[in-house]
Amino acid sequence: MKHLSKTDKSTFILVAILALLAPFILNPFPEGSAMAQFNAGYPDLMQRFAIFGILAIGFNILFGLTGYLSFGHAAFLGVGSYSAVWMFKLLSMNIVPAIILSVIVAGVFSLLIGFICLRRSGIYFSILTLMFAQMSYSLAYSVLTPLTNGETGLQVYNDDPQYLMGPNSSEVTNLFGLEMRSTFTLDVGPWAFQFNLGYYVCALFLLLAFYIAIRIFRSPFGLMLRAIKTNQTRLNYTGLNSRPYTLAAFVISGMYAGLAGGLMASMDPLAGAERMYWTASGEIVLMTILGGVGTLLGPVLGAGFIKYFENIFSKINDTVLHTWFSILPDGLENAIVWVLHFFVGKGWHLTLGLLFMMIVIFLPGGLMEGGQKIMNKIRGKKKNDKDGGAKAAATPAE
Repeated sequence: MKHLSKTDKSTFILVAILALLAPFILNPFPEGSAMAQFNAGYPDLMQRFAIFGILAIGFNILFGLTGYLSFGHAAFLGVGSYSAVWMFKLLSMNIVPAIILSVIVAGVFSLLIGFICLRRSGIYFSILTLMFAQMSYSLAYSVLTPLTNGETGLQVYNDDPQYLMGPNSSEVTNLFGLEMRSTFTLDVGPWAFQFNLGYYVCALFLLLAFYIAIRIFRSPFGLMLRAIKTNQTRLNYTGLNSRPYTLAAFVISGMYAGLAGGLMASMDPLAGAERMYWTASGEIVLMTILGGVGTLLGPVLGAGFIKYFENIFSKINDTVLHTWFSILPDGLENAIVWVLHFFVGKGWHLTLGLLFMMIVIFLPGGLMEGGQKIMNKIRGKKKNDKDGGAKAAATPAE
């Protein structure tokens, strides 16, 4: 921490506080109330916030710093998940070996793909990564069924070897005996706050990933990546070979994705080919763009934004809508529910798409740009107040 600037240190502390207090922050409404529908402080969703935050941070190191847009990062997410589940099947349900293997395998896999794809840049690079991701998906879905179990997905079964499982070992994913599913519920009046061990393990890795990203952004290596994004041709003319730097960024980004895949399998020991599909890669791109490309905090915000609204809008059905508008006359109530029916429940994609459009149109720099505009207005207002006060003090009363 002592190597960080004051701004970076404040940002890191802010992320740490938000991660620590997430069960309180994400449960603002009392249980049983109509607004409790918007609470997001339950373990599964909080874990996804942290996991996809790691995924977006890693992707931002590649896209945000070098400008190389990859449409194949879901392949590394899937490879990480498969590696972790195989570790559960062969050794034990301890998540530490599984996460280590998922990061290593994803790193090696990204090195092979990056070595080929980085021979091209621009749209050609993007198409190559998309092609490799789809090849990986097809292999996992139908060809490599002995390793991936095809469309059923890879799971842990009772007859798996698990050579390190002792007689008293936990049969669920754990951290040296501490089960990932263990949850403590704190009841405070009508509120119920859930503290899940699995979430805090994911949050710890999120903070580690965020800290490493800060060091990369502020390092000479990060400066070189920015130079590549600005004008790679001009950089090559100076005699510097930019390819090792882009390959290193690609591998680091792939290892982040492998870590996210390993954590995903550690929370739920199941790996399927759908995690490698091209739509999953597109979601990673959206997270980064919506949050703010090239910023430190933006990808985390983008991941949280998408996962929050995806879960909230999808669980609002007609019954919930009728409950909200029950005080209205029956005809008006039914009309409003009929209109909103197309935007929630099964139609949540439409609402999320409209939100994406609004952000891209009005905030091209993503959510971080919106936050900066708000802060600038607040600072400008305070400055104007101070200037007005100073002028008033300087003007003598008559």
